[in-house]
Amino acid sequence: MSTVTPVDWQARPAPQSAEDWVTRAAEVATVLATDAAARDHAGATPYAEVQLLKESGLVTLLGPTEHGGAGQDWPTAYRVVREVSKADGSIGQLLGYHYLWNWAARLVGTREQWEHVEAEAARNRWFFGGAVNPRDADVVVTEDGDDLVFTGRKSFSTGSKVSDVTVLEGVFEGTDQHVFAIVPSDSDGLTFHDDWDNIGQRLTESGGVTLDGVRTPWASAAGYVDKEFQPRVYNTLNVPTIQLVFVSFYLGIAAGALQTAATYTREKARPWLHGGHERATDEPYVIDIYGDLTAKLWAVEALADAVAAEGQRLHEEPDAVTEQSRGEFEVRVAAVKARATDVALEVSSRIFEVTGARSTASSEGLDRFWRNVRTHTLHDPVAYKRREVGRWVLDGELPEPTWYS
Repeated sequence: MSTVTPVDWQARPAPQSAEDWVTRAAEVATVLATDAAARDHAGATPYAEVQLLKESGLVTLLGPTEHGGAGQDWPTAYRVVREVSKADGSIGQLLGYHYLWNWAARLVGTREQWEHVEAEAARNRWFFGGAVNPRDADVVVTEDGDDLVFTGRKSFSTGSKVSDVTVLEGVFEGTDQHVFAIVPSDSDGLTFHDDWDNIGQRLTESGGVTLDGVRTPWASAAGYVDKEFQPRVYNTLNVPTIQLVFVSFYLGIAAGALQTAATYTREKARPWLHGGHERATDEPYVIDIYGDLTAKLWAVEALADAVAAEGQRLHEEPDAVTEQSRGEFEVRVAAVKARATDVALEVSSRIFEVTGARSTASSEGLDRFWRNVRTHTLHDPVAYKRREVGRWVLDGELPEPTWYS
């Protein structure tokens, strides 16, 4: 059972600016940090943690202000995910994915659809999950009168049991035409499985899901008008936006690893008996490693912030997004994704060099940072991200929009 400490968020001043919301995220992270290692070890379904995200208001960060949302932008959302991930990478991923699925209606839906979804989500503080995994066989979608019926199985459904609504994706039977729809997570025929048992990101509820005739009205098919999809280039911003969410919690986990390790070094680590120093913090190699890792992390964070700002300009004028502007943005995202992966893995691994053998005790929980980064960075091969950058540098080739580029 989670031991997340209750906080009376209503008694605190409501955040107003982007910086206020980042501060609120840091406050949430402080709560999560108190027992992060124990919760990771227990691996229980994070109901209390998601409730914390709801009560603190973080779930409505991107929602319209007129319906109770914060009206913030994607760069702020990325920073919020980074802050939460410093304490708990699993909850940071859940929050980041929630933002993505909440945005899915705006990504592919009609104005009427996304305005309705965003209003309802903000008013009711919905928490979103998603049953979308391109590497599995397609979910088959059939028509039954005024309804669509989804049937199939997906290996991963992050958010599953802690979600209020779930984004479904499938292909109309006998075609290559995809369709997205949002359904209540307790819909008949939607079954979440307890088969997520991985070494990292253990609290993300990312197990499989079965769709056994899940029904939803035709009107909920995102982006369809009179049963015909209305495409826009903006629809293809899904991957770069998703990848920047990944970058956010990778960097947050890395920053949390450094902070936690530094505290351990100051308070518990012992100097080497032949080094001639009284404190571990005076060891030249310890100082050098912390300086090296911090410089690398700061550099990637700066790049991530810059790329996020570039992406926000595309989000602000969705109808003006072109294949060229989208492709150039994806190249920049690929570059920061590659660097964030390498730096997060290095930081979460090398912290043990400056904390010592005793820091590997399970009770310290330092290993969770590496396990979390290692698990999710396998989502898609980072070599293909470097390839996108290299092909653009050498030939001016823009990445073709796919589920992973």
